[in-house]
Amino acid sequence: MIATRIREALQAEAARGRSVDVRIGLGYTAVLTDSECAGVAYTPREDLEHGCSPFHEARPLAGRRLSDLLAYLESREPIERAIGLATANAVVAALPPRSVTGGDILRALALRPADRVGMVGCFEPLIAHLQTQVASLTIFERSGGWMVGVQPAERALDLLPTCSVALITSTSLITESLDALLEAAAGCREVALLGPSTPLLPEVFADTPVTWLSGIRIENPEKVLRVVSEGGGIRNFSPYVQKVNLRLPGRGEEASTRSRDGLQDQAGRLVRDAVAREASRHPATGEEDTP
Repeated sequence: MIATRIREALQAEAARGRSVDVRIGLGYTAVLTDSECAGVAYTPREDLEHGCSPFHEARPLAGRRLSDLLAYLESREPIERAIGLATANAVVAALPPRSVTGGDILRALALRPADRVGMVGCFEPLIAHLQTQVASLTIFERSGGWMVGVQPAERALDLLPTCSVALITSTSLITESLDALLEAAAGCREVALLGPSTPLLPEVFADTPVTWLSGIRIENPEKVLRVVSEGGGIRNFSPYVQKVNLRLPGRGEEASTRSRDGLQDQAGRLVRDAVAREASRHPATGEEDTP
């Protein structure tokens, strides 16, 4: 499972640090480490138990080893998985920075007019642009029904195989649906994992269909934690983060290479044909030789 891979990839680094602060907000969960790095993950409020205390594990969370909190990634409880993913993103934030492309994913993703895009989770700011750039856009959302054409989330497993591009919310790590979604998207040319919860760990996704990791780098942890505590989300803490996109070498890139090689081969044949035709012309007049 992807969650297990994330834990294993970060276990050694997490064992060296501790949490300083943990916030479980209505929109997002945040973890601040003793290296002054922070990470966030979506708070799965739809899946929380009713009552005034949805988190039942030992407190306080602040001061715990990061490896202990990272282990929550594989918990059976959604709120604990959110804490584990926020911890993972905080640990990643302390690693040497990787080469990324800034801005929204659509500025980095090479879309084609014939593309059929499947969007798992509704990324509303992307919808209007996509509808003008691709052949079709199908949105899969757990709370479907609020917009015409939105499909129930479970339909993604059936319909993603018919898509050429898949945009998948990283909260699927918290709902434990990512592994099945990636299997369904195995035939897609491009597969992007999106959202502030996205772990920027390309090695974890090396043998999956994922071609892009689109997440955030937190530039002002104090401000982000305050927003989380006050029930805010990405629109509220966006001034304090940088949107980043990390390209993975994958089948999307290989397809682009094959397409480019094919165009080069075609261009070469055209040049060779033109040279052959020119060679058959009279050297003085340029007219074609006659028998």
